[in-house]
Amino acid sequence: MSQIAQLSEAEIEERFHIAGTRAIAFTLAGLAREGDQFSVHFADTLFLTTLLAANPESGTLIFDCSGAEALNRRLLMIGQCSFAGRPEGVHVQFSCTRVRETKFAGRPAFVADLPKYIVRLQRRESFRIETPRGRPLEFAGRQADGSLLQMPVHDISVDGIGLTATQLPDGLARGERLHLCHFHLADEAHELSCSADACHVTELTGRSGQRLWRIGLRFDDLPPAGQNYVQRYIIRVERERNGLI
Repeated sequence: MSQIAQLSEAEIEERFHIAGTRAIAFTLAGLAREGDQFSVHFADTLFLTTLLAANPESGTLIFDCSGAEALNRRLLMIGQCSFAGRPEGVHVQFSCTRVRETKFAGRPAFVADLPKYIVRLQRRESFRIETPRGRPLEFAGRQADGSLLQMPVHDISVDGIGLTATQLPDGLARGERLHLCHFHLADEAHELSCSADACHVTELTGRSGQRLWRIGLRFDDLPPAGQNYVQRYIIRVERERNGLI
């Protein structure tokens, strides 16, 4: 039985979530001092930002504006967003509400309410599972030349996805960026969209002697909500396999 299949919802929350106003503000203030970039996701749009300050007394987070005024206006109109980043290789994500304008060090910035919790997932805790054969997942994306890549999913994690090909797509090689990628998780209403980078293309020989290729993709801009869906899917599949639900 895998490690994640044995965890209760409370244990998952305890392991991966940072909660409490002061703990959240302390964590975000440390990330602000480091100056790591985060992607800000809202209404199928994103831009890169840096965290500037976090204050437990006011319960607020200050972060930098986009360089595009149209994006800034759109975020203010929507008023909420999600953040995702990988400071020192550690996956960090959280969501904020009540986004509004402010000034920081004399420059325009955004201020929002502190998140209710922060998800912090170490690399070693990025569980990967093989997808159920009885409920196969399909992945689609566009290669650099615009051609459609569409094939079944072999395995999945919060960080990426593994595909199985019976014929190697023309031009596909390690390092290629795939655009307009999308896939749908079983029992989830939402289709997930992102870009992805090809980490490896490995030739295998099946039991019957048939040539196969395993294609490993790393998600580039899968939004935090999508990462939560993937994590939930992994937990559900592992529990089903081990008769825990």
